[in-house]
Amino acid sequence: MSQDTHYIPPKPHSLAALPALMRVLWNGDGNLLDLLPAAAYRFPVGNLGYSRRSTVLFNDPALVRHIMRDPDGIFPKSDLMVNALEHLIGDSIFVTDGEKWRRQRTMIDPAFSHMRISHAFAAMQAAVNDYVGTLEASANSGEPLSLDMAMSQLTADIICRTVFSISLDSQVAYDVFEDFTVFERSVAQVDIKRLIFEPAWTKAPQPQVVLDACTRIRGHLATLIDTHLAPDADFNDIASAVIAARDSDSGEPFTRDELIDQLGVFFLAGHETTASVLTWLFFICAQQPALVARMREEIDRVAGDGANNGEITFEHMRQLPLLKAVFREALRLYPPITFMPRVAMEDTTVGPRKLPKGALVMISPWTLHRNGDYWEDPHAFKPERFLQENESTLTDGAYIPFGQGPHTCVGAGFAQTESLLIIAELLRRFDFEALNPGRVRPAARLTTRPREQIFCRVSRRAQT
Repeated sequence: MSQDTHYIPPKPHSLAALPALMRVLWNGDGNLLDLLPAAAYRFPVGNLGYSRRSTVLFNDPALVRHIMRDPDGIFPKSDLMVNALEHLIGDSIFVTDGEKWRRQRTMIDPAFSHMRISHAFAAMQAAVNDYVGTLEASANSGEPLSLDMAMSQLTADIICRTVFSISLDSQVAYDVFEDFTVFERSVAQVDIKRLIFEPAWTKAPQPQVVLDACTRIRGHLATLIDTHLAPDADFNDIASAVIAARDSDSGEPFTRDELIDQLGVFFLAGHETTASVLTWLFFICAQQPALVARMREEIDRVAGDGANNGEITFEHMRQLPLLKAVFREALRLYPPITFMPRVAMEDTTVGPRKLPKGALVMISPWTLHRNGDYWEDPHAFKPERFLQENESTLTDGAYIPFGQGPHTCVGAGFAQTESLLIIAELLRRFDFEALNPGRVRPAARLTTRPREQIFCRVSRRAQT
């Protein structure tokens, strides 16, 4: 074990349930991580705070699997999540359930096949190579940059190129990125006071700035889709694959509005969630020089150190076990989707717990991934957990950053591929120095992000 093994990256300061609730109400920033009581990291099933609406958190992997697979169809995605996202992504795969979800999933899956990701890799490479130039300029100037914004811009560019065959340099793509940023920072996913005092299925109104951003985003997505729907269109990207998809029963394609819904999901989930985990990963690497040295040894052995312009290829993605383990451990500690809420549509019982109709059923990768019953040193950053020789020690069902069962994220393979490419390409060329690392704290809103932006100074990798 290296000296880096027991590093504990930033985490919330856990309190008992009532003080935790009072802290969130006092702060008024909607950070749901601060709402989690200390017991939530230990119990298999328990209440989450105090509210008029029964809110139950499940940490037992077997019960989590039952709820997420939902064999009886009584745990659809929560009204809270649907309310937060419906103005942006309508009736898309991210919020639907049942037969509608199955139809959408079956039509979309081929767009994220291994073959399609392999084809998209060249576009990923082009975006990363262009961003290397941006970091070179930062290294030359010595000016700090926001790690959060850097990862968001890079992953947004990758999504633009792989989904629509345009770069973020285009005005439309840049406008979509800007409006997504507004949406992510302002959308009302959970209003704590409403959660406490209002009954189930009470809608929280969205701020006008969010509604306006959603209108602009959907308009821009429609413009991009229309370029692909034109009679003379000749594209070979993810959007074209989704447009070509047909319902296996009716033979019908997605309608134009459905395409806006589905491709809006790809943009939201495809850049924001990946940017979230990469922000944390590069921050951790900035604190762990011995780990970075080991990662660089692996990258250099497989693809060269960057100084000699050795190209990182799609085939190299299978030859980087340490990088993959580091990525998976970052996903464990900082799952982009902190909570996966469901709602009980009828009175029911799950394991030892009776749930009334309307109960908020909370699945939290954050707490499940940090539960000491399933993870040794649960808050410590130990990528060795995910090396092949140690995978047999992992508890089945205790690691769900991309969901579970049939609802596993359709873009999981895409996210891992682009992340490994970004990590390999940037770490073999640059050193990252986090400024004020002691101030960094996580916050859960739409995704797991730092409470305040993390600023870094970038320099060229010191050659040894």
